[in-house]
Amino acid sequence: MNLPNSLTLLRIFFVPLLIVILLTRSPTVKMFGLTMHFEVWGVLILLLAAATDWADGYLARRRLQVTTLGILLDPIADKLLISAAFIALVDMQGVDGKALVPAWMVVIIIGREFTVLGLRNIASAEGFTIAASTLGKTKMVLQVCAVAIVIVGARHPSLRPLGLILLWLVVISALVSAAQYFLRFWSQVDDSIKQRRKLRMLEARKKSQDAVPL
Repeated sequence: MNLPNSLTLLRIFFVPLLIVILLTRSPTVKMFGLTMHFEVWGVLILLLAAATDWADGYLARRRLQVTTLGILLDPIADKLLISAAFIALVDMQGVDGKALVPAWMVVIIIGREFTVLGLRNIASAEGFTIAASTLGKTKMVLQVCAVAIVIVGARHPSLRPLGLILLWLVVISALVSAAQYFLRFWSQVDDSIKQRRKLRMLEARKKSQDAVPL
């Protein structure tokens, strides 16, 4: 356990805290004459979690503390945070009584996350690494911005159009980046798997031919 991994675990800890704040719409705190409603706390927690995402990767590379645990937990923490935030927003309604995020958009976004995670796990098992694309990294930034704007839009409907535009950008980037990951997987991993299967079949056939019948 090192500092980068501790930051990753902290990001996982933020997930239930963010859900509680969004679904209970509390707390509402008055500080220095200003009223801080739940959306302020939700956005702050989201931004802190996003900051730990950048910090743990930066520190791990700079301190040469890249570990197997960190490689495993980092994408899981990201997906837990984004998935939990979007699912909570589907259940929430704005002051106009409308759902903050359409459910079909969330299905696409979360489905993409688990599809890419599955492809990466298969690639890792076959000895390959599918690196994150530039579009995939941009998608993460768009997701954080979209969730933050939608949360604030729960109390300020004037921000709903901007939030909807960001959501569409997230959906489009999710679909395109998923296609990129699939093409990389198909070109790198699938060919390797086929070659290994052929070698195993040839070895099995050779052993059967060399076997002496009793």
